[in-house]
Amino acid sequence: MASISARILSSMVRGWREAASSAAYVALADRIRLLIIDGRIPLGTRLPAERELAAQLGVSRTTVTAAYGELRDAGYLDSLRGSGSVARLPHRSPVLIESASAGYLDFSKAALPATPIVAEAARRAADELPAYLVDAGFDPVGVPDLRAAIAARYTARGLPTEPEQVMVTIGAQHAIALLSRTLLNRGDAALVESPSYPHAYEAIRATGARLVPVSVTTEEGWDDAALEQALQRTSPAMAYLMPDFHNPTGRSMPVEQRVRMLRMAERQGTVIVADETMAEMTIDRDWTPLPLAAYGPAVLIGSVGKSVWGGIRVGWIRAERPLIQRLVRVRGAGDLGTPILEQLLVKNVLEDFDTVLAARRETLRVGRDHLESALARSFPEWHVPHVDGGLTMWVGLGTALSSQLTLAARTEGLLLAAGPRFGIDGAFERFLRIPFSYSAEETDRAVAALQRAWSAVRRGPVAEQNFLAEVV
Repeated sequence: MASISARILSSMVRGWREAASSAAYVALADRIRLLIIDGRIPLGTRLPAERELAAQLGVSRTTVTAAYGELRDAGYLDSLRGSGSVARLPHRSPVLIESASAGYLDFSKAALPATPIVAEAARRAADELPAYLVDAGFDPVGVPDLRAAIAARYTARGLPTEPEQVMVTIGAQHAIALLSRTLLNRGDAALVESPSYPHAYEAIRATGARLVPVSVTTEEGWDDAALEQALQRTSPAMAYLMPDFHNPTGRSMPVEQRVRMLRMAERQGTVIVADETMAEMTIDRDWTPLPLAAYGPAVLIGSVGKSVWGGIRVGWIRAERPLIQRLVRVRGAGDLGTPILEQLLVKNVLEDFDTVLAARRETLRVGRDHLESALARSFPEWHVPHVDGGLTMWVGLGTALSSQLTLAARTEGLLLAAGPRFGIDGAFERFLRIPFSYSAEETDRAVAALQRAWSAVRRGPVAEQNFLAEVV
């Protein structure tokens, strides 16, 4: 059974006292409950003993006992003989991801609706499918035409690529997990950004690797000194980075820093894995970097989940041939290939990908400008960074209330991902990721709900509702 230590849990609930306008045990219970709802404490995880957590938090054991009792009564903890207190969700409330059609806005996802070209591309793919039905259909590498199309796209962007350097995957998340399993062993160091995409943390942790975080901020971008120090001191086996329109901050790494980082990584034997799923989602960036591997040795991840539609689960890995061959050998333990029909659909979309991107950029420009103006009017005390691409803003709240604001927003029909969801061990309570990929009407509804939630948070702690929002 998985467990969480008192030290780690205490860091994850950091700031809980600030919300304690009522009993301290209620505020502590509310914060632990949010960690369970958001998946930061996985179901089935054993919580630390009451005495250990009390000592770590510097409170009486009575406070922790009462908090655990509150969670137990609400159905969020089970007390099992010999196993202590184990995280669960109430049986009375199913785990739901509510949609806008049901009256809830799900802003936990940074995503766009499908581009209109998808339907026609799917019809063409269906017409092409009979030619592939003579085989068994298990495809661990990718259909040749799609691999050639992906390679041609990289070549057009300034990185000469052969189809043999491409593996097609079941989306970008699958690519992250497959590379992590291939490149990392238990106990290895893995360099990651902080904040970062939470499911990347999960995929890397599943290998038993140790996360080595490097800070990324909206003001300064990547901490250059910390990046150099982490590479030199820990010699990570792998580094997972998002150099273009970083999720969640929206920052892009300068070319000079890319070159320095790749040189350092090569000296240390670190494999740089660059998630470029949003690399071409520019709005008004006045410079266009080449794919990261054009500046030095790097493995690239791409997909159409952000640019075309999340319902198409197709991504890819661009790497040198020996690594592609290793990935093929490792892949069979997790899956047996990417669906053929979806690959054909993506092949057809890539034929007119520039048109798709042009339309997306205009949509995102309108959405970004509208959200910036709405937040500036409604929350003048917040720091709203101006981003030149991607799908999200990493908004500074000015105070450590992100988790409480997320709870309050749920009661107003708005699902958000709290800032700590993007950190390691509960950091980033002062931040909130807000996507600008939604319509003006949806954005206005979301901002209005945020206003009501913010007012409620400033008055005191907010009780939670039983919704679970996945982060994308």
